Amino acid sequence: MTQETSGTEGAGAAERALRLTVLVGESDSWHHRPLYSEIVHRAHRAGLAGASVFRGIEGFGASSMIHTQRLLSLSEDLPVAVVIVDTEERVRAFLPLVDELIGEGVAVLDACEVIRRHGREEGP
Repeated sequence: MTQETSGTEGAGAAERALRLTVLVGESDSWHHRPLYSEIVHRAHRAGLAGASVFRGIEGFGASSMIHTQRLLSLSEDLPVAVVIVDTEERVRAFLPLVDELIGEGVAVLDACEVIRRHGREEGP
């Protein structure tokens, strides 16, 4: 990641990065494995800096059907976001592996800055 100095005192250095957010349904699968899990494992094998999965509480996508976790609806296909952050070069190199998987899902790319914190200093 390219390093830049931050204008905020004590905030550390900000590094330019690219965030990939892959939006899929919770019930989507790849060879009998949850699709979100397959994406995370491929990102890990590709040596990317990190990946996290976030489960949505409500949403809709290509089907235009609203999925919700409200008790009366009990949807089994809630929205899921897989978020991966690394250098632009590494994320873009990973895109063909995601494209192979997502079918009706959506991938979003955002330029971002990463600020790394390595613990807190002891206070008085």
